[in-house]
Amino acid sequence: MNEDSGEKGEVFGRSEARPWLDRYPLQIPHACDYPKTNVAGLLLDAARDYPDHEAIDFLGRHYTYKALLRECRRFANAMRSHPDFAKGDRLAIMLPNCPQAVIAYFGGLMAGAVIVQTNPIYTERELHTQLADCGATTLVTLDLLLPRVLKAREGTALGRIVVTTLSDGLPFPKNKLYPIKRRREYPDLKVDYRAAGVERWSRLIRKGKSVPICEEADASQDTAMLQYTGGTTGKPKGVMLTHGNLLANTEQIAAWCCRLEDGKEKYLAALPLFHVFGLTVLMNLAIKKAGALILVPRFEPRAVLDTLRRRRPTVFPGAPTMYISLLNSPLAKPDDFSSVRVCVSGAAPLPKELQEKFERMSGGRLIEGYGLTEASPVTHCNPVWGYRKFGTIGVPLPGTDARIVGAEDLDPLPYGELGELVVKGPQVMAGYWNRPEETAAVLKDGWLRTGDIGTMDEDGFFTIMDRKKDLILAGGYNIYPREVEEVLFEHPAVKEASVLGVPDDYRGETVKAYIVLKDGWQVSEMQLDKWCRERLAPYKVPKAYEFRASLPLSLIGKVMRRKLKEELAQREEVPNEPG
Repeated sequence: MNEDSGEKGEVFGRSEARPWLDRYPLQIPHACDYPKTNVAGLLLDAARDYPDHEAIDFLGRHYTYKALLRECRRFANAMRSHPDFAKGDRLAIMLPNCPQAVIAYFGGLMAGAVIVQTNPIYTERELHTQLADCGATTLVTLDLLLPRVLKAREGTALGRIVVTTLSDGLPFPKNKLYPIKRRREYPDLKVDYRAAGVERWSRLIRKGKSVPICEEADASQDTAMLQYTGGTTGKPKGVMLTHGNLLANTEQIAAWCCRLEDGKEKYLAALPLFHVFGLTVLMNLAIKKAGALILVPRFEPRAVLDTLRRRRPTVFPGAPTMYISLLNSPLAKPDDFSSVRVCVSGAAPLPKELQEKFERMSGGRLIEGYGLTEASPVTHCNPVWGYRKFGTIGVPLPGTDARIVGAEDLDPLPYGELGELVVKGPQVMAGYWNRPEETAAVLKDGWLRTGDIGTMDEDGFFTIMDRKKDLILAGGYNIYPREVEEVLFEHPAVKEASVLGVPDDYRGETVKAYIVLKDGWQVSEMQLDKWCRERLAPYKVPKAYEFRASLPLSLIGKVMRRKLKEELAQREEVPNEPG
């Protein structure tokens, strides 16, 4: 079906306003039918249709869909049996990629909880801020993290802490050897299981009944998750994602990857599942398609290459830095990637050289997409099989509207003109938790202001130049870091690059580039300056370079410009004078 009234009552037919529809492959609908159930219905359907298919592989321990559903029901019933639990209570999950993270997510949704994914590397202060804001009453975490959690919970509503260990998800004999390894690596760690409200995961699962349970949900109204983000402005906020938001985005991505087969694919989960990109494009999609979710607890090139060889995954979503690390590893062999058919790259711009090299080695497709937490997260993607344009984020997904607008209103700007990207669709959030004013600032008539500056061409392909807040204002000129970074990436010696604006007495701001070179390569500032001057207007050329062994990355591989700016502030660095 190529026209659909959609959840919001709009007809998605061809029009000048949506030229991207003409670029859709024939197999992809213009909009989808979205389930109106609890997100946990994805697991119920997969377990009904493929009970004996592999659902999870964690370092050699395998769960079938039947076994995974049983564990999720045990967790859900144990949650519901607690006298202080009620539907809508917030359940925080602070875990790396492991079976317990999947079980707590789907089991928590079955129980009627609102899931709050929490980054395991949060400091005590960051964790306290999030727990106090969301009002989580229960948290599932690792034994290694318990001391930090106990300190952070003071003054919050957190009363119950369920503690697991990686050995709970490991196969024999790894589960017996892991405690020995942990004691050797963390000799000073003290895990206080006697603290108030602390409960062992293994005991909770044992006492939970495996009888059917799944709380009904009003998909359009009931919040499934509070996913924290810096948002388009300000400090972290809880993005309210409904069951309908998450299900819609999962359906849209499944429709986009139309050649993936139910019950046959293997998904390499190197992206963290606590990040919304990994949660939707890996966990939710894999479960919807009844695929095997191959969990990697931490991205490390050697371990990921071993997993590629051992399990031969067919789908590998990731960030550009992940693919760069793997392709540049001295341990990598061309055949390592030959099983991979689909890679969706997000979180950062995808360099053309990387895309071409990966596709040559794998024979699969590496395509760039775009999203943000406030949209569950994916809104745009280049067609996996079909016409695509390098350097763009592709076209809107089925049922998604998008346009480039000016600062004052939501009227679309002409093709090719720079403005702010706004999006609309069933995956767009309900709002920010307890922040009505900030919600009103970014949501208007269903349109979400993304805070990203870009263009749309006549074919409906969108290009992102940069975040509003990352725009460099130098001597009256607007400079987009991504444009400069793309030129630096094209240099054969450059492995990674990041550009930001630094204070300058003369120009207001000037451009500084941070460079990581490929192994065995050397290049001077003068050589890079000449390279850039041949490809950029003079005012865009970096005035300062800093060569580094690495760049600060988030757990999904995105360069953290904020960290670079903090380093600059701490060093009170004065940039080079112009000229």
